[in-house]
Amino acid sequence: MTRNAMSNPSRRGFLAGTAAMLAAPAVAQNVDGSGTVEVERDLNEVVRRNISSFRSLEWRPYFSDLRNGAILVDITSRALHFWSEDESVYKLFPTSVPLTEDLTRRGRTSVVRKIVGPTWRPTPAMKERNPEWPDFVGPGPDNPLGTHALYLSWTYYRIHGTHDTRKIGRRSSNGCIGLYNEHIAELFALTNVGTQVLLI
Repeated sequence: MTRNAMSNPSRRGFLAGTAAMLAAPAVAQNVDGSGTVEVERDLNEVVRRNISSFRSLEWRPYFSDLRNGAILVDITSRALHFWSEDESVYKLFPTSVPLTEDLTRRGRTSVVRKIVGPTWRPTPAMKERNPEWPDFVGPGPDNPLGTHALYLSWTYYRIHGTHDTRKIGRRSSNGCIGLYNEHIAELFALTNVGTQVLLI
């Protein structure tokens, strides 16, 4: 290789190196809950660990049937699984989950209402913890429920979007399950009132 070739790397090499460098933090993100970005020497180990905690599942251990479709939320792996009634559609989405165990609810419920452009009111417990929060937020970029919300039969519990994408993959909610806005829009289109939901 000539000295000139060594001192002036090709455009292709530069672009490939830059793309790899820009992609590295996304691959190295710690999805196991601390909400920080890990920078480790062995990047392959980080990727393996993330993949092992975010994997596809079979519906049968969790549901007796897929009537009206089924949503499984795994709090530990911060993942939401969806199966359509006819088994033609399976989706796996990363989620945000409740900040603490006492805010977490597990068990069986169902979708009772679907809203595009939801409004938000903090619960009495939220207002007690955060009295500075507004009493009401309409649809839009400041709304903590994002663009779509699936209301569950449990009071105050929802599966919804978020405009704050930093929350996904973390313990960051006050009890609800959050998804990226593009993912909640996709899930919203797939679900019906009556879709069964299990949080484990």
